[in-house]
Amino acid sequence: MSFQDFIAAFCFGYPFVMAFYWMSGAVLYHWLRGRHEPRPETPPKLDAYPGVSILVPCHNEEDLLAETFGALTRIVYPDYEVIAINDGSTDRTGPWLDAIAAKMPELRVVHLDSNQGKSTALNAGALAARHELLLCIDGDALLDPHAVTWMVRRFQTDARIGGLTGNPRIRNRATLLGRIQVGEFSSIVGLIKRAQTVYGSTFTVSGVICAFRKRALQDAGWWSRDALTDDVDISWRVQIAGWRIAFEPKALCWILMPETLRGLWRQRLRWAEGGATVMLKVAPQLRKRPRMLPVWLNHFAAVIWSYAIALGVIVWGTTAFLAPWGVDFAALWPAFGVLPQGWGEVLALTYLAQAVVSALIDERFEPGISRSLFWLVWYPLAFWALQALSSIVGFWRAIRHIGQMRGTWVSPDRGLH
Repeated sequence: MSFQDFIAAFCFGYPFVMAFYWMSGAVLYHWLRGRHEPRPETPPKLDAYPGVSILVPCHNEEDLLAETFGALTRIVYPDYEVIAINDGSTDRTGPWLDAIAAKMPELRVVHLDSNQGKSTALNAGALAARHELLLCIDGDALLDPHAVTWMVRRFQTDARIGGLTGNPRIRNRATLLGRIQVGEFSSIVGLIKRAQTVYGSTFTVSGVICAFRKRALQDAGWWSRDALTDDVDISWRVQIAGWRIAFEPKALCWILMPETLRGLWRQRLRWAEGGATVMLKVAPQLRKRPRMLPVWLNHFAAVIWSYAIALGVIVWGTTAFLAPWGVDFAALWPAFGVLPQGWGEVLALTYLAQAVVSALIDERFEPGISRSLFWLVWYPLAFWALQALSSIVGFWRAIRHIGQMRGTWVSPDRGLH
């Protein structure tokens, strides 16, 4: 096989192989853990109900506070507190939080004088928290009434679990971009997190809904104020410290996502840059936890794939541009096209299978998700294209800026960071 043929095969083969890897892991997760589980709205009675502290970092979120904290008043759990951290907001977030706290006995408010970043806000909330278990949500997230119970139950099943990632669901679906992101969180994110939980190592919790033991955070050194993506950073440090991270799909949380291409690009570029930065930082520590190596290698395989795709697109574009002048540039790289010849249909069928598997698994968590099957089928292709472009730019930004960043933010996380 020539080098050109190898690159072409890799460009097609990587997403093809990973799709089956995720599908098989998700099916195995469902078979081992999900098929006999109660529905999300009917959690079983727990042997004990330890206290839980819900941390809500906020920065300039006055328009979202009523919905977010209204949902928190409907939590079905006997012992919980809510700690809102006003991270130097310049709007009326601070006064609104104080007004809500006067009517909501479970709520305490921590005010920071200036915007210190989400990680610093979470650390401040953790210091104020009374309980060992911390559940963290974003300021625009609507927590399901039973999510706390499901998180606590999962912690009780395994003392080695130091962190949990919940199941974010898209709630803004009025736009085309919103509807197709439903496909991402079902046919991509959900499958990945189930598969990684089964295989033993998780790339990241979902920062919009996650939970940790304080002991695990202590061992990991708490949240890093320099982390551009606090969720990826803390996930890796908790696991390198010897703890496990798992997925709890019944802990539902309804979230807002970018509704413009510009917002989506900014969000994904930040994710790509922050993820690459963490991967570069943790590389020397992998010898302590070799079980994390496959996830680390897969991340950089995805980066290499992104550059291979870019090279292929350049070759294909150059061929199309020079063809009218009689230049047969394609002869230098005959294996390349928009997709490898004869295999485009196979990749489309693979995406269809992935969408069907994800819809069947997620139907119990979001009834009617199968009606979004049309969007689930097409989103993986858009996901790979977006991942490729953001990885290319984000990786170089990570190399240039490593050690120079600080994770200040504008919330919610819809491309405004």
